[in-house]
Amino acid sequence: MLTNDMMYEALLNKDVSYEGTFIAAVKTTGIFCRPTCTARKPKKENVEFFKTPKEAILRGYRPCKVCSPLEKMGETPDEIKEILDALNADPSLKFKDWDLLQKGIEPSKIRRWFLKNHGVTFHAYQRMFRINSAFNKIQSGEAISSVAYDTGYESLSGFSDSFKSVFGVSPSHSKDKKIINITRIETPLGTMFACATEEGICLLEFTDRKMLESQLKILAKRVNANIIQGANKHFDQLRKELEEYFEGKRKVFTVPLFIPGTAFQQAVWEKLQTIPYGTTRSYSQQAVTLGKPQAVRAVGNANGMNRISIIIPCHRVIGEDGHLTGYGGGIFRKQWLLDFERSHQ
Repeated sequence: MLTNDMMYEALLNKDVSYEGTFIAAVKTTGIFCRPTCTARKPKKENVEFFKTPKEAILRGYRPCKVCSPLEKMGETPDEIKEILDALNADPSLKFKDWDLLQKGIEPSKIRRWFLKNHGVTFHAYQRMFRINSAFNKIQSGEAISSVAYDTGYESLSGFSDSFKSVFGVSPSHSKDKKIINITRIETPLGTMFACATEEGICLLEFTDRKMLESQLKILAKRVNANIIQGANKHFDQLRKELEEYFEGKRKVFTVPLFIPGTAFQQAVWEKLQTIPYGTTRSYSQQAVTLGKPQAVRAVGNANGMNRISIIIPCHRVIGEDGHLTGYGGGIFRKQWLLDFERSHQ
């Protein structure tokens, strides 16, 4: 369990892995902050800690203007949401700096946001989004020439060059190609990346998860696909069900999943989904349910390779002695999820 010493140390270090696990309230100023607040740090004796902003507000504290603790960590600003919604509705749109200024958006701000949160410039994101839309249309049987012009390209040669730079093949040779769509989802525990194919969700991980880049590479190699920013028919359902989960209204997920892996890994991941909401199971118990009581270490390794957090609930597996063990999203997120589920049983 978190102690005041642990939380104060995390506050001093602005440790992002503690996001969503506590709120720090400063007695001398009457404000409360998230763990990563960059404001000047108070003395330890002047701080009290709460689990939620609601508890701090009920004690008379007001939210910090520096770290905005009432907002979700990494939440997409409203003006950028508006741009993304417009692109989702019409991928052929091309927002230039002048267009952004007309909407009251400073181009440098949106450039910084996309580089920080997506690792690409805003204009590169738009190009990738258009190409992703074109790929889906070609896969569904539409003519390449009409797809090129419908997605905003002025020439077939320009479209073909852009397409080949992303997929490595020309549009006419892309029928056997696959793509994995990727998007950002904000949650009370921090921002997550979600990936999906035509079959279903294939990755859901916190953006600060260790080894996330390796997981993405392994996934792309196993599926033999390119990971591209873009919309997917499963993302809306995923967002809705995650929102219901974090509101304490959903205990079982129904969004389709696509979980490529070895036969043993898939068996472990399927068993994880049978652990009831709000309960825990040890690694040895997991091994027994699989009919492989001697394979405790192998079960633990397969749990660690789970790419779909929360929905495939590896956070519900704990050590034999009841202690929490490793969790890719951070041990304190694991504690938060377990406490949250127990409180909503």
